Amino acid sequence: MTVLLLRLAGPLQSWGSAARFTRRTTENAPTKSGVIGLLAAAQGRRRDADLTDLAAMEFGVRIDQPGTRLRDFHTAHHSDTLKAMPLSERFYLADAVFVAGVSGEAGLVQRLYEALLEPVFLPYLGRRSCPPSQPVTIVEPLEGELEQTLREAPWEASGWHRNHRDTSFRRRGQSPPAEVRLELLLDSPPDPGRLPDITLRDLPVSFDPRHRRYGLRGVRTAETSVPTAAGARSARPPHEPTALLTPVTPAATRTD
Repeated sequence: MTVLLLRLAGPLQSWGSAARFTRRTTENAPTKSGVIGLLAAAQGRRRDADLTDLAAMEFGVRIDQPGTRLRDFHTAHHSDTLKAMPLSERFYLADAVFVAGVSGEAGLVQRLYEALLEPVFLPYLGRRSCPPSQPVTIVEPLEGELEQTLREAPWEASGWHRNHRDTSFRRRGQSPPAEVRLELLLDSPPDPGRLPDITLRDLPVSFDPRHRRYGLRGVRTAETSVPTAAGARSARPPHEPTALLTPVTPAATRTD
């Protein structure tokens, strides 16, 4: 199979799987529905488009930097009537970094990779108010198994997170370990001999706003060790997530 790795890093992220009404929660890691939505948007698929091919792909996440949970007391007004909307609580992950991966047929994975390089719609990390702070693509598609690819990918944690970790060990009079332990969250297909560790309702069936539908997905948890030096971050140019979007041409004004 062919694997596409994604770097999901930003000041704020929010990956809800059971958010309703005035309380909008977030999971501790990206959901499959959220990442499939990002990929579908990059391809320019409309919300009522068929998602069968994307939903069938194997999905996994590695938590490189857990971040911290943030609660926002949210107020809003209707744009037309200016009527106050119901007050709501919205939860986010601040300063988190994840490596997500999808695995599937080579042609589909390659098209997704190319779409992320020139997205039709702006990618965002769970909610439209959460743009990525780094390019979403890490490397070109790779041949191999998804779990092993996630285990071998370089550590993507930010520089300040690495420094904070090393300083914590030095303050205790210890040398920082050469490896860091990271959590993996992997698809767990139905198996009578093994129950999933977690069950989430984040398998996208339809993003149609008239009738959004999600199925249940089993998740298996695991751990891996990643060398800290191998993922040392090099300087990158400033990231502008809208740079490759095609500008909208204003409608011509009639003069007759």
